[in-house]
Amino acid sequence: MAVLMSGCSSDDSAQGKAWQEEYCDKLGSWQHEVHARTANTESAGEAAIYASKKLDKAGLEHGGTRILDDTVNAIAGDTGAEGRAVSYCDSAGFEASVESVG
Repeated sequence: MAVLMSGCSSDDSAQGKAWQEEYCDKLGSWQHEVHARTANTESAGEAAIYASKKLDKAGLEHGGTRILDDTVNAIAGDTGAEGRAVSYCDSAGFEASVESVG
């Protein structure tokens, strides 16, 4: 069932924020693994993609973003997509969870 941020109950809004926080934490963990060049990069990427699927299904994208597509493309090495995913976290209020792309 899709849940839109506008017009949802406070419980739904709290759940949406929790999913956004989880996503940004997972994206930040993936970024850390990539920069540290560890063996955990693939599993961290899979965790970020899984978290982005929750946002996509719940309709928790904003500004015309396609967070699932951007996440998949970021994991594949697209720095533009990574930047859009980071911007999503910034606008959701979880900028401390991710590293800027630049």
